[in-house]
Amino acid sequence: MGVLPFIGNLAGQRPTTLGVKDGKLSPCPGTPNCVVSQGEADAEHAIAPLPYSGDPAQAMALLEAVVIAMPRTAIIEKTDRYLYAEFTSKLMGFVDDVEFYLDPATPEIQVRSASRLGKSDLGANRQRIEAIRQALASAAIAE
Repeated sequence: MGVLPFIGNLAGQRPTTLGVKDGKLSPCPGTPNCVVSQGEADAEHAIAPLPYSGDPAQAMALLEAVVIAMPRTAIIEKTDRYLYAEFTSKLMGFVDDVEFYLDPATPEIQVRSASRLGKSDLGANRQRIEAIRQALASAAIAE
């Protein structure tokens, strides 16, 4: 473990391209360590948005509760239609930026999950969004 301090900052810098612009989350970069539900036609980056029914405020509150319950998560920004969280990997401390945007035109929450550093995430961003989707579906059934 004595070598780890020489690896450097594996968290990386927070991107300046985050947020919603013209009703859209940022597209994924060319690397495979990102998924987004808006604008991407390729199978590597495309992922379905999170559907919801009922009150949008309740949907966002449930989403926030699911995200907060996940390990090594920090909520960075929250509004009535936008949630931004950072997820940190357990072993090496890599940070993924995860955004959610409740689209007022549809009963969907758009998603984007991207690693800050590296090229491959071994599917971690897609797996995270699918775990959130499953948790939301389970919570909706339980209510």
